[in-house]
Amino acid sequence: MKIFIIQIGNVDRKILSFIKEGIECSLQKEKCTILKDVIQLPKNAYNHLRQQYKSRPLLNEVLSYALKLERITKKRCIVLGVTKADIYAPGMNFIFGEAQCPGKAAIISLFRLRPEFYGEKPNEKLFMERAAKEAVHEIGHTFGLRHCVNPLCVMYFSLHIYMTDRKLLKFCSGCSARIEHIRMISSQPN
Repeated sequence: MKIFIIQIGNVDRKILSFIKEGIECSLQKEKCTILKDVIQLPKNAYNHLRQQYKSRPLLNEVLSYALKLERITKKRCIVLGVTKADIYAPGMNFIFGEAQCPGKAAIISLFRLRPEFYGEKPNEKLFMERAAKEAVHEIGHTFGLRHCVNPLCVMYFSLHIYMTDRKLLKFCSGCSARIEHIRMISSQPN
């Protein structure tokens, strides 16, 4: 399996590198590659009334890219799209990210992860930790993990940013065991 990160719109490479490190630290057996390509924000995804992007069209663009990579690499690929745009899903005011569960595509939005968004002082370290946690959370969904009941597990559902802050950048023992089980099953010949 291969994990890739792709920009949706223009995203600072520094944050992409930090996200990459977070993914590799949390999923120790997986390597992650930052792609040079950029997916453009789909114009049809923008909701002018909300001034936000619908998440599903962005996720579909990332999925198309993942399928293309699989044809090239001949291996299962997971692609995480990272955007600075504010995103939402139907029935939600906003979301930090979305993923296929299980699947090949995930996205996160950096828009609401900066402390300044909440009227706080800039804190680059906190911003990058939040981004890494959300990225690992969404990648966990692509492995087939659902939300966890442990509030410290990276797979715990974040209803607001302070729930993200409370989480650790790692899977609890139960979620770790499920990932190992999924890896074992996927490595067996068909």
